[in-house]
Amino acid sequence: MKILVTGAVGFIGSHTAERLQSLGHQVVGIDNFSPYYSESLKKLNEKALLEKGITVIKKDLTDADLVQRLPQDVAYIFHFAAQPGISKTSTFEDYFTNNILATKNLIDYALQLPNLKMFANIGTSSIYGLEATFPESMAPKPASHYGVTKLAAEQLVLQKSREKKMKACSLRLYSVIGPRERPEKMYTKLIACAFNDQAFPLYKGSATHLRSFTYVGDIVDGIVSIIDKEHAVDGEIINLGTEVEHTTQEGIEAVESVIGKSIKIAHVEARAGDQLRTKANIDKAKKLLAYNPQTTLLDGVKKQVEWYKAHFLK
Repeated sequence: MKILVTGAVGFIGSHTAERLQSLGHQVVGIDNFSPYYSESLKKLNEKALLEKGITVIKKDLTDADLVQRLPQDVAYIFHFAAQPGISKTSTFEDYFTNNILATKNLIDYALQLPNLKMFANIGTSSIYGLEATFPESMAPKPASHYGVTKLAAEQLVLQKSREKKMKACSLRLYSVIGPRERPEKMYTKLIACAFNDQAFPLYKGSATHLRSFTYVGDIVDGIVSIIDKEHAVDGEIINLGTEVEHTTQEGIEAVESVIGKSIKIAHVEARAGDQLRTKANIDKAKKLLAYNPQTTLLDGVKKQVEWYKAHFLK
């Protein structure tokens, strides 16, 4: 089947595109190569995709000619493209444009596809708010522009399922780690600080924050498992992550253990909207998708360190 992956040269999107291609599907990726972080890293991911025979289209989802530029024989859409995180450099307009308007434009494209089986929106635990330990039935209380606009995007997609205009679901991901993690994210930054003898900026109070740090391979397992289950997951919101919690401090210690070096810490002001606790409630994913993440934090960190050493250390 032909499958479209948006945000295909990003962290989780690139891993998902590769997995889908390895399963025998024909994958077409689309990405706008946003300058949010280094384009060189995105080019590295793109190279890996191209080497596996995956087509990558450089295109913004807000472009007016999107329908004309994308294939018409797509069976599944996996929608990763978004304005991520809670960076101070991102404006509300960035989140609104890249999370809401871009998703609406992609939906308009999807609605005219003759053979679309499922639109899978990639959501986030940030939709729940400062604590994300709940089942999918819990009312969302997002505490950042990122969470608010991702909730809006999710509901735009699910609206079309409720209207019976297309089958759709939304997968809320929890604290994904592993190779290709964005450079401003915790583990890539920790690893870089360790190897470059720099201080890691630790937000005040965050050492005790709890996270469901989930290895990207386990996340991708859950994402691709919706294929051929469109009748079971249509209209559903499904959490994907590990039920195992670790503090930020334990994450720091895991990196130190793998690299064999203490990491300098620089305490910085806390971020508004930063989640205090995430613990994935995956009862629904277990039931609908037989989801069963297995990778430990230490094993995930080992794989991420190996990736970093292979690509960034000379």
